[in-house]
Amino acid sequence: MAREALGAAIEAIAAAESLAITCHINPDGDALGSALALAHAARRTGVDAVVSFGGEFVVPDSLSFLDLDPLVPIDAFPEEPECLVVFDVAAPDRLGEIAVIAEHAGTVVVIDHHVSNDGFGDIAVIDPAAAASAQLATYLIEGLGWPIDETVALCLMTGLVTDTGRFSYSATTGEVLRVAARLLDAGVKPEVIGQHVYEAAPFGYLAVSAAVLGRAVLDRRRAFVWSTVTKADLESAGVEYTQTDGLIDDLRIAREADVALLLKETPAGWKGSLRSRGGTDVAAIAASFGGGGHHNAAGFHAAGPSGEIVERIGKAIDG
Repeated sequence: MAREALGAAIEAIAAAESLAITCHINPDGDALGSALALAHAARRTGVDAVVSFGGEFVVPDSLSFLDLDPLVPIDAFPEEPECLVVFDVAAPDRLGEIAVIAEHAGTVVVIDHHVSNDGFGDIAVIDPAAAASAQLATYLIEGLGWPIDETVALCLMTGLVTDTGRFSYSATTGEVLRVAARLLDAGVKPEVIGQHVYEAAPFGYLAVSAAVLGRAVLDRRRAFVWSTVTKADLESAGVEYTQTDGLIDDLRIAREADVALLLKETPAGWKGSLRSRGGTDVAAIAASFGGGGHHNAAGFHAAGPSGEIVERIGKAIDG
């Protein structure tokens, strides 16, 4: 990790009288958990802090158990913040509307762990070796000397748990578990995260899962499994788009496949989620669509027929 950059981030944040904190559009547990953690910690010390994000302003049901008090809609977010802290964003276009706000911020601090992040903002703390942005957020808050109480720790642990696949992904190291231990000591109840993130879904999710898995295709030669989620699937089951994040994990368990792809139909085209068991760098594939991520987990957006997208990914797997 770039400790010099982390030190500069700590100095900039400590000097600010107020913080505007953000993350990528369609935030996941790591992005939103990291942002909320810093906001709560700041407020504990008397520093004004708010959180928002671009794109559709919707918090996934699976993350609604977090204390969302610092979260405000974008029209209530500072237009020219003194200090803008950005979590889990690999490139400026992932900020959505907040990219414009970033241009008018006094200082932009970026905290991220994506290998595809080339660095942007005034201070960039980028560590691809970190398992989650929440790991870096923990170092940041500890370095500031701000309290990590149960509320802050729950946000941070949610980021760690979700981005490590419940500590089952290859990025899980002894250091990651030592960070998790400190958060547990702060009062986190792991069953709360487990029940809300992994063990709660609307009944309609079962129907959507059945449809998606029922149309799954296995390309044995390429060790590649893929399927789609359509607008019709969601409408017929009465399920929201944000309630289907777990479907990629349902699909990727096929042991014959090294690469799994789930395409979700959106008004703007397809949102692709890619997973690998390690034999294929899916971040590189996602990057060819303008997306990004990690060696074993990445995402992208693409227009056009789903079959053409699938074939393009198949050719990328072939090399």
